[in-house]
Amino acid sequence: MAKRAVILTSGGLDSATVLAMAYAQGRSCFSLSFDYGQRHRAELIAAAQVAASVPGTVHKVVGLDLRGIGGSALTDDSIDVPTQPTEGIPVTYVPARNTVFLSIALGWAEVLEAEEIYMGVNAVDYSGYPDCRPEFIRAFQHLASLATKAGTEGRPITLCTPIIDMTKGDIIRAGTALGVDYALTVSCYQANDTGAACGVCDSCRLRAQGFADANVPDPTRYQ
Repeated sequence: MAKRAVILTSGGLDSATVLAMAYAQGRSCFSLSFDYGQRHRAELIAAAQVAASVPGTVHKVVGLDLRGIGGSALTDDSIDVPTQPTEGIPVTYVPARNTVFLSIALGWAEVLEAEEIYMGVNAVDYSGYPDCRPEFIRAFQHLASLATKAGTEGRPITLCTPIIDMTKGDIIRAGTALGVDYALTVSCYQANDTGAACGVCDSCRLRAQGFADANVPDPTRYQ
C-alpha cells in the first residue's frame, strides 16, 4: 500500500512542485490548503486546480481567521504590499503562519494515518521568513514526535521539505521535468480576481527570476 502524505498546497509554484514530487515518489496525496483571510481568493482557486491536476489527489480547504490578529500585509488591508526590496523580514510575513498550518496538517495526518507531511518551504531564493528555515523545520519535527499519538507510539510523522535547499530555477526545472503546469499556479501577493499577477511584489520578482534562471518560458499572466 502506498504511503499516505499530506501536502500543504498554497497554489504557488513551490507547493505545486512539491505535490508533483510526492506523487512521483508513489505517495497517496492529500492536499491541504487554508482560507486564512489572505488578500485574494485566486491562490485558493489555483490550489484546487493544481491538486486536481495530480491523479487521485484528495483536496481539502480549512478555514482560519488570521485577519483576527493581523500584523501582515497579507491579512491586513491597511498595510501595503511592498513593491521594492526591503531590509529584514518583510511586512508580507504572516506571524506564526507556518506553525499554525503545520499543526493542522499534523492533526489531519494523524486522522488519515498518514506517514508524511510535505511542505514547499525554501531557504535559498525566498523572502527571509523565519518559518522557512531548516532550524524551524527541525524544531517542528521534534515537536511532532512529542505531541502526537503516532509519535509516542513510535510512528512519528515525517516532515518532508524536498526543495528547501534548491534555487527557484532548480525548483522550476525539477517541476517542469515532472510535468507541472505552472500556468495553473499563482504566486503574487496581490493578484487580481482572475489570478493575474502584479509583477512588482517580492514574490513576483522571485518567480520571474526563477523562470529566467531555469530558461523555461514564464506562463505567468500579468495585470
